[in-house]
Parts: sequence; structure tokens; C-alpha cells
Amino acid sequence: MRIAPFAISAILTGGLVFALNKQWGAIPPMGKFLSPQQGFWQNAEPASKSFDAELKFPDLKGKAEVYFDERLVPHVFAEKDEDLYFIQGYLHAKFRLFQIDLQTKAAAGRASEIAGPKAINFDKEQRRLGMVYAAENAMKEIEKDEQSKALFTAYTNGINAYISSMKEADMPIEYKLLNIKPEKWSNLRTALLLKMMAKMLSSGTESDLAMTNAKAMFLPDELKKLYPQVPDSLVPIVPKGTAFDQPGIKPIPPATADSIYFSRKDIAMAREIDKPDPGNGSNNWVVAGSKTQSGVPILCNDPHLELSLPSIWYEMQLVTPTSNVYGVSLPGSPFVIIGFNDSIAWGVTNSQRDVKDYYEIKFKDKSKKEYWFNGAWTPTTQRVEEIKVKGGTTVFDTVSYTIFGPVMYDDSFQGAMNEGKGRNLAVRWTAHDPSNEGMAVYRLNRAKNYDEYVNAIKDFTCPGQNFVFASKSGDIAIWQQGRFPARWDRQGLYVMPGEDSSYMWQGFIPQPENPHAKNPERGFLQSANQRPADSTYPYFIPGSYITPRGITIENRLAAMSGITVNDMMALHGNYFNTLAEDARTVLLKYTKEGELNTNEKKYLELFRNWDLQASADSKGQTIYSLWRFALEDTIWGDDFAGLPNKEDWPETQTLFEYMLRDSAMKFADDIRTPAKETLYDMVTAAFKKAASQLSEREKTGLEWYRFNQPGVYHIMDKSKKDLLPFARAGLHVGGWGDIVNAIKGSHGPSWRMIVQMSSPTEAYGVYPGGQSGNPGSRFYDNYLDQWAEGKYNKLWFMRDGDRTDKNVKWVMKFKGE
Repeated sequence: MRIAPFAISAILTGGLVFALNKQWGAIPPMGKFLSPQQGFWQNAEPASKSFDAELKFPDLKGKAEVYFDERLVPHVFAEKDEDLYFIQGYLHAKFRLFQIDLQTKAAAGRASEIAGPKAINFDKEQRRLGMVYAAENAMKEIEKDEQSKALFTAYTNGINAYISSMKEADMPIEYKLLNIKPEKWSNLRTALLLKMMAKMLSSGTESDLAMTNAKAMFLPDELKKLYPQVPDSLVPIVPKGTAFDQPGIKPIPPATADSIYFSRKDIAMAREIDKPDPGNGSNNWVVAGSKTQSGVPILCNDPHLELSLPSIWYEMQLVTPTSNVYGVSLPGSPFVIIGFNDSIAWGVTNSQRDVKDYYEIKFKDKSKKEYWFNGAWTPTTQRVEEIKVKGGTTVFDTVSYTIFGPVMYDDSFQGAMNEGKGRNLAVRWTAHDPSNEGMAVYRLNRAKNYDEYVNAIKDFTCPGQNFVFASKSGDIAIWQQGRFPARWDRQGLYVMPGEDSSYMWQGFIPQPENPHAKNPERGFLQSANQRPADSTYPYFIPGSYITPRGITIENRLAAMSGITVNDMMALHGNYFNTLAEDARTVLLKYTKEGELNTNEKKYLELFRNWDLQASADSKGQTIYSLWRFALEDTIWGDDFAGLPNKEDWPETQTLFEYMLRDSAMKFADDIRTPAKETLYDMVTAAFKKAASQLSEREKTGLEWYRFNQPGVYHIMDKSKKDLLPFARAGLHVGGWGDIVNAIKGSHGPSWRMIVQMSSPTEAYGVYPGGQSGNPGSRFYDNYLDQWAEGKYNKLWFMRDGDRTDKNVKWVMKFKGE
């Protein structure tokens, strides 16, 4: 039988159409992806693209305009608050849709819908941590207030208005690559985004599981030396000498604390899969007019977060007849998070406080429907979690909720440990409590003076933040604000018994007793994630504090006078290594130079003569870092063999302070050998190990940036190698997490802001990215080179009379239908 040529052509064409419109593994349907009308070609944005538009939406109650400047920063003018946040939502969706969609799916434990089976355990952990549960509780608080509900709903409607009006050709390229579509937004998704930030900034500041394991290995006095609560070199946020009130609540330890809590020696049998970086810190400081050349306060902030493209921040100005605020917003959430208005400026750093504890639960049986509490079997509430998996079978996971919170780990899930058995550990986290951080920020956007600033932030619950403040009236201040448990000594450092109420939190530190300071005589305040107060503060306040940056900032500000904006820019970019300054003394003291060969002596001389700058081309910083890492392995490797995760070992600062304090420190001896080693032996051995590594690295160069490998990667690219065309790797910058310019790999200053409280306000800012989330846009990463060079954009604080100003490049007009 002969088949006609037309039939053959039709069969081949049909097969090709089928093949090109079917997803094959990770490859998107190539027909749609390559389509000139709908595919990725449409994401290539011409340099001459106009953003002018006239838009009508039924949800709008009045007229509004958006004036874009040459950097694509929107200056939004609206007659009503609800319209203002509708437009903010619309703009977030227009320029950052995939970002907000991905982040909230990940927060809800839905990453497997995008990434497939490799994300199942991540999703389980998100759900067992109670991320959706936390967001649902936040919604109760958000929606019980009519104003709050209306503003959040307006923002949600704005996002959905853009999604509904978006053509397939305009869909972000990531959707085309993944062959998925955006979902409708909701107020719950905004709450989820805020809980994602709470996790990022408060869930990584406790080490209960690691400390429980350490408690099984060391004596109580040893633990106090290895994990001190107050570092020897602490420069606290609240200046030393500040008098604190008597505590409003005095928690009492249970009678069984010694017998079943402190003395228990079993390990935690669980470890987090996605523990946030404890270095998610920041710097902020404020100087009074008495120390500035202009005679008015200057406020500075640079929050340190995982750097990504698109950027975590979106710069904008929001104006109504009663408010005018400028700064950075968080796409997926309304309001300006960090910024300034006509009267005040504010910035934030992370408090680093521990607000999350684990309790061991005793279940009646394997069904986990009842647990023993206060002498009776008590019902759990169970949620059956349905985890949909791209390219795989749906996974179901039952999570039991107790009076403490969800049971995060049990015999079926131990996180990253995967030993096949585990303890039943419920998690108590302040982020689970009903709260409305969004409205605290809304009030802060409109605050006019110190009292209104304090009133705005007082209900900010989690994550705890250090809110620095300056006003045009000349006031400067800082408050550490959050809802912090009032703990008895060492409560919550380890997994606690959960069979009765005796180990539950007994209350919270009264808000007026949170550490704070106003208008100090010295003329400045600063925070850089260090402990907020010295040992005279009357509460036990554990956390993952970082001390060296605060010392550097304190020393610089104390020595300055006649301070200018340029001085503050220089301090943002400061690379001085304060910790290495102290460490060099002790390292050189204990090095047996007579045992070094010629090559090793060369590296030692480079270290000895190093200027202590962690700049991009510094070789001294590389030598110091490799020596420090080798020393930690040498000192702690034997004693902490049962804790293979080095992040759980004592802090580097603790090691050097211990060595300065005790030349005969017991941990210098390597218990794996018959000899009795001293600090001289261990420091020298560590240097020799580092020198060997340096010799190998010298073949490609010892410059610090080659070791630190700074870069900014796409938010989907966890491996930092899969989407390099959408990334900027190999940046020529220095830094480290304990240095003021805290660039560490892909982590660092996510927004640098300087505000001089003059009339008119003079402000500068930059972040490592651009306003657009589209890799095909010239606004995708156009700030990155400026950021790397320590340069800033002058922030145009637009006024109503500036609507025809030359700075306006495009206008979007909004009105109701």
C-alpha cells in the first residue's frame, strides 16, 4: 500500500507538534518556549521600552499616578490608602511575579511542585515547622481589624489584577522554563511571605538540637566556657552603664531541672534540613547632630541576607495626602520596610534572639493521636499534609499538634539526620502566635516623632529586630523589639521535657523592658547583631550573637567628629578585620617559628605584615582564614567528633578569647594521641596545614576574592551553577560575615541606605540587583556594579509639585471603572 506524500507530511507534522508541545523531563514544551509570539523571545526587553500606561480597575476608589524615574523606581501618588496598596501590589506583580510566587510556595512547603522529588524533605520540614499554621494564626490578627484587612486585601487585589490582565507573552521567563503558571494571590500568601522572613531571621538563631548533643558530651562548666552567654569583648547595643529596671517577671526553674533537664545525656536524634544562616544579620547606626558636619542626625542601615536575582528588595515611594514614605519594600507584602518619611528615618538589624524551643513528647501509641501531659492522655490535633510532587507520586505526611506546637521530628522524620529512629520533638516558636507585623510597619511609615515610632513598633512580634531611629527634631534612638520569652537560667538551651507544663514559658519580657536607648550623651548608637545588653540586664537572653562588627563600628564612630555622608559610605564599605586584630597576637605568640620551613615562613611574614583589611585582593585575609579553619579543626576535631557539623562548634571568637584567657586550655590536648599537646603544638600544626593548602592555592592566586567567591545568583539556583546566565558570579569584592562590609559568598549587604535628616532630606541607597525581575531587562542587575564599587544612588524624594520634573521618565495612570 502506498501512502500519499501529503499523508506522510501530515503524520510528521502532527508528531512534531505533539513533541514540541509536550514536556520531556525537565525540558519545557519547546514549541511554546520557542514561539515568537509567546516564548522566551518576548522576555527580551528593548532598551527603549516605554512603561507609560493608562489603566482602569474596578477596585480603585479614586485616581492615582505612578511616576517612574530613570532607574525605574516608582513614585506612587494616590488619593486613598487602599488605592496606594492596590498599586503597590500591581507593581510587585508586574516586576517581581515569579519571585513572590516561588517564595510563598517554598514557605508553604510546596517546593516539590516545582523542583520534584528532591524537595520532598524540605517541604515536610516546612510543614512540620508549622509555616502555614503560623500564617493562618497571623491572618486571625490581620483580619480582625477592619483597616488592616482592607489594606492587605487591596494589596492582594492589585497582584491579582496584574495576573488577570497579563498576556501569556508577558509571563516571566521562569514560568516558561518550568512550564507552570502563576497562582492567584491571597492575604494568606502575604502572611506566608512574612513568616518566611520570620523563619529566615529567627529560626536559625537557636541551637537547641546541637546544644543537646553537646550536653551529652561535656560537663556543665565546660559548656559555659565553650558556649558563653556574654563574650569577653562584648560591646553591647545599649551602651554599658545603662541602668535597667527590676524585672517585671521572674521565671522560676522547675524542681526537676537538675535531675531530668541539665543532667540528661542523650542526643537529639534530629537535625534541620534548611536551617537559616545564623549570619543573617545586619548593621545599623545613627549619629546625632552633635557629631555631624551638618548638625543634623545621619542614619545608616545595611541588612545582610542571602543575595539573589531578582533582589529581595523593591525600591519605591508611596504618597497620599497624609503620608510620604520612601525606601525598600518586600515584594509579596505591602508597605515600606526600611526607609524614611518627611519627619523620621528608620532601619533594622536582626536581634539574633532565641525564640524557638523543642519539647520531647510522649505519645500513647504509634497513631500519635494522644500524648501524655499533666498526668493525662491529651488529644493531639492532626493535619494530613498533601505534598504534590512534580514528576512523582503525591506524598502524605501526618503532623500532630500539641499544646506546645507541631511535632516537627519523630520516628518517621528526623530532618537531615535520617537515622531511622528519633525522639518526638514538638516546636514552640513565637512566630506561631497571632500577630500583625505588617500594621506595625504601616504605622512606622507614618510616624512623625519618637513617641509615634515607639508606639508603631511595640506590637512587632517576630522576628525580633533592632529598630534604629532618627528624627528631624534631632532625636536618635534604638529599640530591640520583639516578643521574647522570659526564661530562667539556661531554659531552652536544650530539648526540654514536654510531659507537663513545668517547662513551658512562664511569660514574656514586658515590652517596655526590651533593651533600648535614646539620645545618649556620646552622640551615637549602633547595632550589628551583637548581644543587646551586658550581664547587668536582668533576663536570660540566649541567641546566636555576632560581636566583631559591632566593635569595629563602635570604635570608628567613637573616634569621629564632623561626620559627613561620605564618611558613612566609607564605613559601610569598611573591610577592617577586628577579630583578626585580636587573633594575630595569640596566633603569633603560639607559633613555633623554628619548626617552619622557608615556604611556611613566607606565609607567616605575609600574615605578620598584613594590614588587617579583608579587601578583594588581600592575601593576608586568605592566610588568616585558612589558618583559622585549620586551627578550629585541630582544636575541636577530637573533642567534637560526635558533632560532625562544624556550625555547631564554638564560635571562632570564643576560641580566640579562650586562648587569650587560658594558655593551658584543656582542649588544646588531642585526646586521640598518647602525647599531651599544648597550644604551641596545635597552633603550629594548624599553620603547617594551612601553609600546605596555601601552596596549592597559590597556583591560581591567593587573593581573597578567589577564596570567598562572591556572587549573586538567581533565586531558583540553589546549586549556584545551573542558571549562571541569570547570575553575576566572581565579583571583585572583599568582606566576611564578621566584617562591617559583610560579603560572604552569596550573602551580604542586601540594601545600603544613608539618610541625612536635613531639610530637604538627603538620602542615598543601593542594592545588588535592579528593579526588574526579568533577566532580559536592562533593569535586572544594573545596580550591581555600583554596589560592588561602594557607590550609591541619590534617592529622589519626590514632592507633589514635581510631577513634570525632568526626573520623570514614564507615567502610569490608574483610575476606577
